[in-house]
Amino acid sequence: MHLATYLGLLHHAEHTLAEAFRRVGDGHAAEPDVFHLCEVLARQCDRHTDALVPVVERHDERRETEPERLLTAGLGETRSGGVGLLRDLQDLYTLASFVDITWTVVGQAGQGLADRELLDVVGTCERETAVQLRWLRTRIKQAAPQALIAAR
Repeated sequence: MHLATYLGLLHHAEHTLAEAFRRVGDGHAAEPDVFHLCEVLARQCDRHTDALVPVVERHDERRETEPERLLTAGLGETRSGGVGLLRDLQDLYTLASFVDITWTVVGQAGQGLADRELLDVVGTCERETAVQLRWLRTRIKQAAPQALIAAR
């Protein structure tokens, strides 16, 4: 069964996303909303990681490095200025999208297995990940005009 591979991806991706939110929040601490909301969303990812533990204990997991590669490629260090914030938020969006679609895939496996515990975890975490994506999209829309047009 390949569920263990996707549980490993998801478990590691949530941990990596939490780290990325903290990195961006700290790197853009001059933007109070970014600093505080990134910390809130990082803690949410930590809870998702914790929620996966009982599922992983039942179904096992295979450690995957894909999320770590995404973090290293895009968010090795935060960038400075308005364009830097925009790029860092875009990288967060990419990683959060990876997490989101991985929740979808794992949820489909949970339906196939009729695993109520897994489906409960997926339902909660998938909804919260969708909120993370909405905030990122909104913040990107807010940052784009300032970074791309106003700051010449």
